[in-house]
Amino acid sequence: MTVSYTLKVANAKFGGFSKLLFRWKGSIYKLLYREFLVFCLLYGFISFLYRCVLNNEQQEVFERLARHCNKFAKLIPMSFVLGFYVTQAFQRWWGQYTSFPLPDNLMMVVTGNVHGTDERGRLLRRTLMRYANLSSVLILRSISTRVRKRFPALEDIVEAGFMTADELKKLNHLYSDFNKYWMPLAWFANLASQARKEGRVKDDIALRLLMDELNNYRAKCSMLFHYDWISIPLVYTQVVTVAVYSFFMFCLIGRQFVKPEKPDEDKIHLDLYIPIFTLLEFFFYAGWLKVGELIINPFGEDDDDFETNQLIDRNIQVSMLAVDDMHQNLPLLEKDKYWVDKGLSYPSATMKPVFMGSTHDMRILEDDNEEPLPNPKTQMLAINVWPTTHKIKKQKNKSLQQLCLCCRSKCKGERSRLEQPSKSSIPSPLQQQHMTLQHVCHDKLLGSPETTGQANQEP
Repeated sequence: MTVSYTLKVANAKFGGFSKLLFRWKGSIYKLLYREFLVFCLLYGFISFLYRCVLNNEQQEVFERLARHCNKFAKLIPMSFVLGFYVTQAFQRWWGQYTSFPLPDNLMMVVTGNVHGTDERGRLLRRTLMRYANLSSVLILRSISTRVRKRFPALEDIVEAGFMTADELKKLNHLYSDFNKYWMPLAWFANLASQARKEGRVKDDIALRLLMDELNNYRAKCSMLFHYDWISIPLVYTQVVTVAVYSFFMFCLIGRQFVKPEKPDEDKIHLDLYIPIFTLLEFFFYAGWLKVGELIINPFGEDDDDFETNQLIDRNIQVSMLAVDDMHQNLPLLEKDKYWVDKGLSYPSATMKPVFMGSTHDMRILEDDNEEPLPNPKTQMLAINVWPTTHKIKKQKNKSLQQLCLCCRSKCKGERSRLEQPSKSSIPSPLQQQHMTLQHVCHDKLLGSPETTGQANQEP
């Protein structure tokens, strides 16, 4: 069964992955412990020969051999070879997962476009989805060891209910040298065309939608077959395997604790019986190789391989529920909770500020090098694109200049009075008089005929 630890790492915290290091099922320890024990035993055996069996002359020859192996073993590009291989294997593993044929889209199209609540309509919908699931069973039986053990013969598929005896005869009657997983999908297409003739499928658009989803489903089945047929080139797998095992064969000799070559190295030389860093290096590199060996074919019986039998059972059950039990079986239509109340409520969660954008609360500060923003108290004239407004605008500017020259003292007094904060919202009589005078001046500036007539009537 696939090992899932998603809940254990739901929150990032101190030592979050430490709980996963002590699990055995699906762990690297389970995959690597045999090779690790063999490496330790061989290293100990060679160390015992060097220390207890060989004489002085033989020890000198062994020491030169150990230094030579340790010097040239570093020339093997372990990180590059292993890293590229595992990357390609992971991409292949993810592609196989995404290519698994799931009938969810197809069953939605069937239940929405193949109509009829009578026995004939039920039979059509159930048969269509059974053909789709039969095709996935045939392709998985060809690539997965678990499914092959579950259905060793085609008669077992008939006994499981994915296929009838008459359909088995037709499948065996059609001779082909290649895999016939596509044959139930051809039955699906013919049966959908027959349902269109009977009026169960209302129009050609619905039939086209059925055919499109069927082709997508068939493409995934075909992709799984090609993943199983076309593997990563064998030469690259051999190169990676030879590189890893040859590197650690040289490490068995080159990483032995021998006598130093120069007398000055006695001060920094340590004679340890257990090569800690060499064992860690073996654990990392050999474990990396085991990862590639594990994910290169996820349809086996390893702990992290795909649960193909469980997926087959899930697909047939869900598809039959969707096209039969749930077809036109709708709940009563009722007004929802927010029919009148437009606001959303969160009964089990605390209210948090809604994200309005990263610049929503930004404060703009005026820079000395930039032009200052316009003062909202400054009078701004409307912009018009018509040619006649150009002259009017000049006249207004001229009148404004004249008004400021004549009534400079009044304008300054009124401006200072407007800028000072008012103590009361109700203006005083003197302020009302000045405001009336301001309106009259403004009407003269605009030059409206109404204000001109009023001004002429005043003494």
